[in-house]
Amino acid sequence: MKISIFGLGYVGIVSGACLAERGHEVVGVDIAAHKVEAVNAGACPIVEEGIAELVARTVAGGALRATTDAREAVEDSEVSLVSVGTPSAPNGTLSTEQVERVTREIALALRGKTGPHAVVFRSTVLPGTTEDILIPILTEGSGRRAGDGLEICFNPEFLREGASIRDFREPAMTVIGAETDAMRAIMASLHDGIVGPVFHTGYRAAESIKYMSNAFHAVKIAFANEMGALLRDAAVDPREVARIFCEDRVLNVGPAYLRPGFAFGGSCLPKDIRALLAMARDRDVTLPLLDSVLASNERHIDRAFRNIVACGQRDVALFGLSFKPGTDDLRESPLVTLAERLIGKGYRLRIYDPCVRAARLTGANRQYIEREIPHIEELLYDDPTVLLDGIGTVAIGHADADAVAAIAALPAGVPVIDLYGVANPAVSGRADYRGICW
Repeated sequence: MKISIFGLGYVGIVSGACLAERGHEVVGVDIAAHKVEAVNAGACPIVEEGIAELVARTVAGGALRATTDAREAVEDSEVSLVSVGTPSAPNGTLSTEQVERVTREIALALRGKTGPHAVVFRSTVLPGTTEDILIPILTEGSGRRAGDGLEICFNPEFLREGASIRDFREPAMTVIGAETDAMRAIMASLHDGIVGPVFHTGYRAAESIKYMSNAFHAVKIAFANEMGALLRDAAVDPREVARIFCEDRVLNVGPAYLRPGFAFGGSCLPKDIRALLAMARDRDVTLPLLDSVLASNERHIDRAFRNIVACGQRDVALFGLSFKPGTDDLRESPLVTLAERLIGKGYRLRIYDPCVRAARLTGANRQYIEREIPHIEELLYDDPTVLLDGIGTVAIGHADADAVAAIAALPAGVPVIDLYGVANPAVSGRADYRGICW
């Protein structure tokens, strides 16, 4: 393919050289003449392991060149990749000035070009930028419609400095945000031979995955550093603990606990967080990240409460009370906290949880629920259909097959608020269904 890459910074030059290595004909575009001159001389404008040799080799072979002429680059290519910077503005917001400028240049160049053209945005932008800002600039400036002579994609990059060539050749994943089969076919050709899983999605999800990834990376680093500081003070080798911790690929390093849902609870997580914070206070070690975790969890319960209040109905059915399906453990269950809050605000609450039977609750479990909801027996229902009779709002913590069937049979107009994510389409497909964070 003939490819133009706008921006000869870190992402642009690495992508350009790697694509040229794979047999594509690549022209880099940049307003900085010294970068263009360096590339055309076979020199690399950045320092990165292996990239200088790759640029020199692909330039010498005629597969890679550079120019300052945006119009020429667009006319001589089938696909344009946009890899310019999106720095922080003085107030901390993201500046899209450069990516907007380049998009206008591409749009104007397309006015004088015959034949189809594809534009692939790789610059990191906030969700909605492609759809709300960049596509209108392209379509208005070029006089073309998206999907009709103009194909558009958002394709985030995940290149790590120091390992960028390897990351390009063997990415952990490739995310293709496109709306047409034609654009997906172009991206398949562009990535032909590159290993790793490929995910097709829309513009906004593709833009978001880069932010979610980077935010999680930051959280992981901060978490590891905070645990390291605390364990070192306790005469424990943090690196040995981390090495063993990372060997658990089921829970610790994987997708576990990373699905949007309701707040955590139970007899372990809240208690263990508090214990770590108490230990840190005793040792005068500050852990701001861990210190904010319980507050964040509490805000999520607030979010559920506000969703129920917004429905404007005083009769509420709550499905699930224990902190996890299939158990009767009520200790520090966020559903118990939510129920207590609703009762305290005067809502008429009915609860269905077949695993929870007041008569058989014993020990710490009974002590906890009697302290939080003293008259729990009066609120529990054995039959979900009876519970739903005349109800105003439904909140689902967790629901068995009988509960799902009863909720699905509700008349239209009864709001159903899903706190965890019921997969059954008979519930999630209702017009009055809403998730708490999806």
